[in-house]
Amino acid sequence: MAQCFALMGWSLPVIESMQKLNKPFVVVSFPDFESYARDNNIPFVSYQFDEWSDTSNAIDLAEKLKPFNADVAVPLFEETVEWAGALNSIYRNDPRVLNRAFLFRNKTMMKRKALIGGLRVGLFEEVHSKEQVKSFMKRLNEANLQLEGEDDSWVHIKPFASAGTVGHRLLRSMSDIDEKVQDSDFPCLAESHLSGREFSCEAFVHGGKIKFLNITEYVKLGYSNFIPEGHYLNSKRELIHKHMQKLVDIFGIEYGMIHPEWFLTENDELSFGEVACRIPGGHILELSGKAWGYDALAAFVLCHDPNLSEDELKSILPDDSQKPENHYGNVMIYPHKKQFSKLEIPEELTEEPYFVDHTLVPPLSTQKISDDREGFGNHFGTINFKGEDPDRMTELLKHYENVDFYV
Repeated sequence: MAQCFALMGWSLPVIESMQKLNKPFVVVSFPDFESYARDNNIPFVSYQFDEWSDTSNAIDLAEKLKPFNADVAVPLFEETVEWAGALNSIYRNDPRVLNRAFLFRNKTMMKRKALIGGLRVGLFEEVHSKEQVKSFMKRLNEANLQLEGEDDSWVHIKPFASAGTVGHRLLRSMSDIDEKVQDSDFPCLAESHLSGREFSCEAFVHGGKIKFLNITEYVKLGYSNFIPEGHYLNSKRELIHKHMQKLVDIFGIEYGMIHPEWFLTENDELSFGEVACRIPGGHILELSGKAWGYDALAAFVLCHDPNLSEDELKSILPDDSQKPENHYGNVMIYPHKKQFSKLEIPEELTEEPYFVDHTLVPPLSTQKISDDREGFGNHFGTINFKGEDPDRMTELLKHYENVDFYV
């Protein structure tokens, strides 16, 4: 067992999970959290993650962590992946651990590695201007044998190292490039649109092997999902597991949890989207823990420990060959209007047998939403559901995506 886990980033739910297990840990985060940590007896090291210099680096941070006997670093958020990789390179005396962290943080490197390893990916390119995006779209049109007058091939542009949908733009036409793309978006990754059903996996890896595989059914990316997966994806679990282990092998992943997104076509072709190695968004680990009956956050942390035994692994991870009876899902709620003054919960929701609870909060006064939100913006809360039938779960999540709760 690790002497002490260095939790890279501030997360009260993770801290609480580690306290319940009575596992040694120290939180490494920004100075803003120091007073709360001190007042609540939380082991804490203050550090500026947004600075990397001769005096702010992994060697310096490792020295600050020595009094805590930290020997395993765990990235909780996207911005701490390289820091954890650098620390674990020191702890394991293996510089490739940091190189793998760079793979997770640079989407172009990530795609190249996947392509070299034999995974199916779309066409992609680094771009530095609107003109290069237009040239990329033209080449896609040519490759797709499109005729004069037909719609342009869709192009996605994404920052190299942002989490989730932040900075992600879908461009459906040449005119979209002029209207939607800003000079501040560059440089970035441009990629072709991938067809098929999109979903994610959460694979807990130890010793280079997948020890537990969760499949998350996306109803609408960025809005709603449920766990475990529905009938169709469940029928493809063996295919998905095979591709997941191939991804682990290609990237050389040894410990921790990975969260890749895939696209599955009707011809059973799986295309690789991207992969992360931190806590996923959409409350996915929370749903996974409820569905499978385990502490998913604690398992996320402990799987980073190379010294964890097989017995310890079995004690913290569920058996994914035994599918849970109930599905747990949620829909993240975003206001439909730019200005609103109250929260309305429809009676049909409270009378729905699958409804569990919600975290929606009424606005204090008339509130406005700005036009410059990153990604989907911050959702105003979630509505949580639980039930046996995944098809009914899908219906409910689709329905409540379109209900306007803020009026």
